[in-house]
Amino acid sequence: MLIRYATLSALAIPLCVYAQIPQPAYVPPPSAVSAGSMLQTFAGLLLVLAIIGAAAWLLKRYAANPATVTSTIKVIAAAAVGQRERVVLVEIAGTWLVLGVAPGQVSVLHNMPKASAEQFDSEFPAPPTSRFQVWLRQFMEKRDGR
Repeated sequence: MLIRYATLSALAIPLCVYAQIPQPAYVPPPSAVSAGSMLQTFAGLLLVLAIIGAAAWLLKRYAANPATVTSTIKVIAAAAVGQRERVVLVEIAGTWLVLGVAPGQVSVLHNMPKASAEQFDSEFPAPPTSRFQVWLRQFMEKRDGR
């Protein structure tokens, strides 16, 4: 009888492998995009933008600007003559220089002693205004409610 039980249990062991084990119902994984992760991403973005803004402000405030360090050269006026050519009026140590500036070339066109603003304005009066300019200015002021 012992042999029967041993034989029967030896034959029944492989059948246990094929027995169905109860599985829990399907549980979907948690969402990768949640309110917490979006808030964390947004806060990180704001932090990076604040750091960039602070760095730009510090560079602007404390960087040495060569134009403000030296006051011996002042650009009084500039006018575009062509697409890449300019005429520039520069003051250097009480002398005004009229310079022609082109790509790769700067040439002195004229030099003269420093003039006062009143003298400069009296030598070159303002161009006369046309009737259209007057009408347009009045129309714009009327439209803006001035």
